[in-house]
Amino acid sequence: MLPTDLLMHRQNGETIVPKRLQLDRKNLDMAIELIACFQAAQGGTQGALDCQLQELEGDSPDYRSYRGLAHILRSSCCEFEVVSPLEPQLLRERVFALAAQSAPSSLHSTAVLSTLALSLSHELEREVLPEQIRIGLYADLAENRILMQFDAPTPEELLHRYNLSQVQGVFYRASQLTLNAHRNVPGEYKLLFRYLKLFQLMAYIEGDADHGFTITIDGPTSLFSPSTRYGLAIAKLIPALLHVTKWSLSATLQTRDTFTNTWKTGRFSLNSDCDLVSHYPAGKPYDSMLEASFADRWDSLNTDWILEREVDLIPIPGSVMIPDFRLVHPEGRTFLLEIVGYWRPEYLQKKFSQVRRAGCDNLILAISERLNLEKVGVKVSDVPARIVWFKDKLLPKAVLAVMN
Repeated sequence: MLPTDLLMHRQNGETIVPKRLQLDRKNLDMAIELIACFQAAQGGTQGALDCQLQELEGDSPDYRSYRGLAHILRSSCCEFEVVSPLEPQLLRERVFALAAQSAPSSLHSTAVLSTLALSLSHELEREVLPEQIRIGLYADLAENRILMQFDAPTPEELLHRYNLSQVQGVFYRASQLTLNAHRNVPGEYKLLFRYLKLFQLMAYIEGDADHGFTITIDGPTSLFSPSTRYGLAIAKLIPALLHVTKWSLSATLQTRDTFTNTWKTGRFSLNSDCDLVSHYPAGKPYDSMLEASFADRWDSLNTDWILEREVDLIPIPGSVMIPDFRLVHPEGRTFLLEIVGYWRPEYLQKKFSQVRRAGCDNLILAISERLNLEKVGVKVSDVPARIVWFKDKLLPKAVLAVMN
């Protein structure tokens, strides 16, 4: 996504209109130039790359577009590394300690680097050159990091990503969103709800899979104090929404007038005909590393129970519940598994309220021992589910034990 200073929006009355770049010859050529600049910079420093980008930008009136496209390439397509014989901080300590033993001079500096290079060659059991030490001294500064890999997008992909980022920036200051997900393939709903959960968004959900859902999401400026972090979480949802076939969205925004320094209310709407392109995979994400590692462990387990990721929606007034896994036995028995790991108090209260209202007699809750449930007013004894406690990792054998 783009930082605030690279967002370009205009306001037509109360309607916010983000800038988009047309996929025309002019903009495609600009994207091609930038991609070529990054490709040529591989193996060089970030500082050298930044100089090339400034030269490419020149005095163009489209300088913010250049910078926005370059930001996307730098943050999403590049791998920068610190290249040094030792951690730069440790290397500086070694060099300065040796240098302090005599008066400073260019001749002495060369001797210090040569002495340390010989010492490090013995310690690391590989040749270390004085020049490598000189370069590595401040290799941890951003401008000295080395561009090791650049995964070049196509010019069209870069422009699509830029346009999506401009739209995402609208939601940094959203106070409320109302999303209508019309009748779609059930798998699309599940993907959308999993992203809601993944980004820890507070949502009120009405409807069902046959007729569609209305989802109300509290925005960052509706909280007790505005939260840019929460605004970023909402913005991250937009690429996931693009995988849903039919939807519409409206948002209320709080924007600051740069001339009067006062807050104004704005409006923004979007729908499935917006021509934006998602860079998210269409597959189903795991909500956490905890779930992913549990699934990996289950695959190596010798059991008749089959672990399924695709689980049906469980309708609940004001929401839906999507258990993380379903466990199916060849004899026909099934259990639903929900993993409750590291979440905010509001989420825990909502989650256990959902469990009570769901009324599932085959639900297993795996709960982290790190959670202070009493502090948030949750009594496990009141929860109609089988309970598995875990610490750092959830073991399949513990889940199997409560199903017998």
